[in-house]
Amino acid sequence: MSTALLSVDDALTRVLASATGLRAETVPLEDALGRVLAQAVHSAHPLPLFDQSAVDGYAVHQADLAQLPARLPLVATMAATAQDHRPTLARGTAARILTGGLLPLGADTIVRQELTRRENDHVVILEAVEPGTDIRRSGEESATGARVAAAGTRVHPGLVGALALAGVHELRVRMPPRIVVLITGDEVVPHGAPLRLGQVPDANGPLLRAHLTAWGCAPLRVEYVPDREDAVRDALARALADAELVLSSGGVSVGDYDFIPAAAEALGAERVLWKVAQKPGMPLYVARHGRALLFGLPGNPASVLVNLHVYVRAALDRMLGLDPTRRWHCGVAPEALRREPNKTFWLRAVATTDARGVTRLQTLRGQASHMLGNLAQANALARVPGLHEPAGVEVLHWTAL
Repeated sequence: MSTALLSVDDALTRVLASATGLRAETVPLEDALGRVLAQAVHSAHPLPLFDQSAVDGYAVHQADLAQLPARLPLVATMAATAQDHRPTLARGTAARILTGGLLPLGADTIVRQELTRRENDHVVILEAVEPGTDIRRSGEESATGARVAAAGTRVHPGLVGALALAGVHELRVRMPPRIVVLITGDEVVPHGAPLRLGQVPDANGPLLRAHLTAWGCAPLRVEYVPDREDAVRDALARALADAELVLSSGGVSVGDYDFIPAAAEALGAERVLWKVAQKPGMPLYVARHGRALLFGLPGNPASVLVNLHVYVRAALDRMLGLDPTRRWHCGVAPEALRREPNKTFWLRAVATTDARGVTRLQTLRGQASHMLGNLAQANALARVPGLHEPAGVEVLHWTAL
């Protein structure tokens, strides 16, 4: 297969075509937080379940309020509690009713207690109210079988509450992807380990683990792989057997120790792409091996960051049944930006929204591929199109970091 550089859009198309949906499983509602719905969820009953009062007050017949004040005997109290049956309210009478209480049959209006005066076992209605006032009708929010959430929705705390009220006990959700991270390079030392001259602390492993965990996809493991062809091949073989998604950093360019592409294809992986016309992150390698999708990320931390947010996140979205385009927004670039023919630039930036709702992107210093210091301030990754692309640079696409 040709190793000619692909455009960003062509690379994304290939990645999304290679990302297959994860299997689904049924879980209890209380265990579904953060998971993605594999199928739509529908209400098991109407909401509200029954006709009820929206206030503390008195249930009456509207016809009994023709002349005010109206003095009516109290014949029942309807608290918000279980009832053996639904009583019938006779004309010329009233029932004390509390918020959430079952509306008696025949009653068609609630008069809130602020508009009444209590006289022993009678209530005096002092002010007129419209028919149907302060009644929550059964099914007015949703009917039995109404869709509460669509497939591809991530379950958040508010949705858990809505589903509980709708009588939903179990959900079909996508299984979380099994992910293995491989960090290659003899010079890379695990975070916290002592450094010798010529070694560097690993930033890619913590960076990948932190982002994946924040996205609800914590990796099974992070392995450190020495720069030996047999070690790379063995680590890849284990990872491809154990995971649906394998991320490696380093070893994907054309150096003497860049073993990832050849090792993956020797194991039977089918190349999806290698090298994208972008900076940073050009020597991206993607391959498919059975159910596993491999992303060979360049070793520079900024390249890892870009490819993680642009391509890996898109693949994860597709695998989970989410919309890969939903995270991209438009913003205004306040300064002239460098452009090149046939190359997309990715810049770390600060996105702010003004009073008119316009998002402005301020790019940061320190954009070199080995630099990550500006991530302490950056909250956005902005796409600067190449000169060949029709879009200008006044408005940029960006995604949150």
